[in-house]
Amino acid sequence: METSNLHSLVTREKYAAIIASRLESAKDTLCQEFSIKNRINSCYIDNLLDESDVKHIYEAFPQKQEMLLLKDLREYKYVGIQIDNFNPIISEIIYAFQHPRVVKIISEITKIEQLFPDEYLYAGGISLMDNGCFLNPHLDNSHDKDRDKYRVLNLLYYVSPDWQEEYGGNLELWDNGLKNKCRTIHSKFNRLVIMVTNKKSLHSVSKINHQGQRCCVSNYYFSNQPVENHDYFHVTSFRGRPDEKLRDLILQGDAMLRNSIRKVFKHGIKKPHYFRK
Repeated sequence: METSNLHSLVTREKYAAIIASRLESAKDTLCQEFSIKNRINSCYIDNLLDESDVKHIYEAFPQKQEMLLLKDLREYKYVGIQIDNFNPIISEIIYAFQHPRVVKIISEITKIEQLFPDEYLYAGGISLMDNGCFLNPHLDNSHDKDRDKYRVLNLLYYVSPDWQEEYGGNLELWDNGLKNKCRTIHSKFNRLVIMVTNKKSLHSVSKINHQGQRCCVSNYYFSNQPVENHDYFHVTSFRGRPDEKLRDLILQGDAMLRNSIRKVFKHGIKKPHYFRK
């Protein structure tokens, strides 16, 4: 094995071991937080990795010009999915969250059995948001890229040093729908958020009002069974915010149209957003 590949594997194993250990040490608290009733199941843990390692991950992020820009009424962000084009550290931190030991402890925390990480990073990978970027309220796509498994968990790991809550770019969970106030989780440096994805997990990212970069490492986990007690399917479905009445109507129409297309064309009419190995 080449020295560089061996080094990468060691780095991945190191990250995974630390992540699993931190999750194990906080398992009881995380279980309780995740299972709180009458809200979107979610929990988070701070100081996940050694601070110096997280700064190296942040510094390894590509420039936004090297990433794919997604900008429309639904969202404004930069994403990186073809991760073999980037610093190897990016691959190692992403896939550390897919290590069997990490998946096992997250299964125990969430009480969701038979979790499958996604090696193809369908809609996962890394994202970068800077001044003006946002993500409107939405439900994540219900399935994997082949529509074989249900998307059940979203893991968001924030790596921007000294990112203050007032900068924006924070995760918003609409526990009781858009007619009620959302719950905000600060996209704090070295914080991992674990949240369920289902028919009710409406979430968004607040608009950034700061001259800086909010960087995030994303992973989705899938399962053969939905977390609901019945089968369902939907594409990623966006809504307008409570004060965006016209945008809401447009986005609801957009979601209905794309859902209809996917019922006819299994994979849609655009190339899916996943890592092509």
